[in-house]
Amino acid sequence: MPGSNGQTVSTIDKRDFDSHRPLLDRLDDGADGEEHGANRSRPVSRLAAANDEDGLLNDVVEEILERDRKKMAKEVIRIGSFAWGVLTCLGAGSITAFSLYGPLLLTRLHYTQLRVNAVAIAAEVSMYLPVPLFGYLCDRYSPSPLALLSGIVFGAGYLLAAFAYRSGPPPDTGGEGWPFWVMVVAFIAIGTATSCMYLAAVTTCAKNFGRGKHKGIMLAVPIAGFGLSGMWQSQLGTYILYEPREDGSRGDVDVFKYFVFLALLLFCIGVVGTFALRIVDEDEEKYIDDAVEELERSGLLEESEFFRSRDEVRSAYGTFAADSDEERTLVRSEEELEAARLDKQREDEERRKKDWLLNYETRVFLEDRSMWWLAVGFFLVTGPGEAYINNLGTIVQTLTPISNLPNAPSPAGLPSTHVTTVALTSTIARLLTGSLSDFFAPQARHLLPGGNPDLNRPASPSDPGNRVTFTRLAFLLPSAFLLSLGYLLLASPLPLQYPGLTHITTALVGLGYGSAFSLVPIIISVVWGVENFGTNWGIVAMVPAAGAAAWGLIYSRGYQDATDGGNSTPDGQCHGWRCYGFWAVGCTVSVWVAIVAWSIAWRHWRRRGVTV
Repeated sequence: MPGSNGQTVSTIDKRDFDSHRPLLDRLDDGADGEEHGANRSRPVSRLAAANDEDGLLNDVVEEILERDRKKMAKEVIRIGSFAWGVLTCLGAGSITAFSLYGPLLLTRLHYTQLRVNAVAIAAEVSMYLPVPLFGYLCDRYSPSPLALLSGIVFGAGYLLAAFAYRSGPPPDTGGEGWPFWVMVVAFIAIGTATSCMYLAAVTTCAKNFGRGKHKGIMLAVPIAGFGLSGMWQSQLGTYILYEPREDGSRGDVDVFKYFVFLALLLFCIGVVGTFALRIVDEDEEKYIDDAVEELERSGLLEESEFFRSRDEVRSAYGTFAADSDEERTLVRSEEELEAARLDKQREDEERRKKDWLLNYETRVFLEDRSMWWLAVGFFLVTGPGEAYINNLGTIVQTLTPISNLPNAPSPAGLPSTHVTTVALTSTIARLLTGSLSDFFAPQARHLLPGGNPDLNRPASPSDPGNRVTFTRLAFLLPSAFLLSLGYLLLASPLPLQYPGLTHITTALVGLGYGSAFSLVPIIISVVWGVENFGTNWGIVAMVPAAGAAAWGLIYSRGYQDATDGGNSTPDGQCHGWRCYGFWAVGCTVSVWVAIVAWSIAWRHWRRRGVTV
């Protein structure tokens, strides 16, 4: 159309708009052609810049996604290892069902009560004595090899015990079966495998969750699973793997089938645990680095080239300068070799640093008086508990009147029922004390300088997390007192008149025993940290072996003396208070002394500002 100066001006109608043509493109290529070309190139430049920005954004997004994937994978490993740790403990505590078949060793294999206790003591000693070694291996290496070893040893031990039982009474009792020492060797293997499998599972859970706010319950659950294993295994032996009587009724447990079942089950658990029990590496490395930093700040660790960081080590070697391409190529090659050498050196230093720290913490742990008071109390509580659990079958029989019919149920209950009661009350105690101690315990302040500084910081009055707190000893000491009441009830004349009261004793023993095994390892992880938990807990876990041996022998001697004194039936089973009474009185006093020992340890911790 004509304009005001006579020139023709083009108009763009909406019907002439081409969506594929730039909106601001000029229609003529006259004098402004160069400017027009420049304008046409600008969208291309903007597009290239946008593509660069998109590429950078995509890289960032991919990096974030990869980091999240790695974090998720670590959480899956952490949770999966915890779940398998609980399942492992549910099978590993098979020795807690010893009372299910203990009386049958007395009647079927013609063992004396002393020999039956010798088998149990062999298992207990071999279960507790190697714990420091297995804890050391867990701390320095990983739980996987221990899980495999436990599965193999479990399978061999239970198969040997099964065939030794099937062979019949040993020659020195008039039979033609395998010698008595074969059964002892079998249960030494079973005890060793129990320790190995249990510690592999518990150490995995402790190191993966040892710094979280729910560390108590995360330790209590697998420990509770260990107690529950005796319950479900004894019930399976009583109601499924039993010997049918001639009238079709249910008889005693078929010990041979029961042992073969345990051999296959625990072998499979150990093999799977080799791959399933894994510690998240970054957590363990963080514990070690935090502990070393705290030791350096506290002045306990002198500055040394041994603990230099990677950057410091790298800078100590200087850099290479180059001018020509060949020299630069040579420098790059030398730098790559140097980087590889420094990485290897860093790995060696990390290993040496970890070993040094763990050895230092072990030495501090052993030199601490409060640890010995804690261990003494643990010895005085667990020894009677182990002896009671191992001899439940014969204790129940001592309360059965001689006039009772041979196949009639004992008024004190079946041994499997008592094993179940111990397992349930022990499990409830472990879960309750573990969870409640997490909720009510004060903010942790460790004895050693190592650890997360936030955990060592005293809570301020304005802290929103402030709440009513109780020390873990407020759960441990009352539980021990209830345990002593159980032994006191057994030592009284009441169970002879009312045998059903024995269930109360069994429940109280399970409660006190379970609380001790739940709270003592938690206290160790709180007071001395988790970096060396396997070794520290292993040292204290040795004492139940001595306790079980001592109190088992005391019970056996009292039982045998009462049997020789005329308080027995033709089948060699003892009846009456003398069979167990003096032993029960000694157990009561033992637990009272343990309460005093733990109170002294608590006073040491409070004096040094350690909160538990």
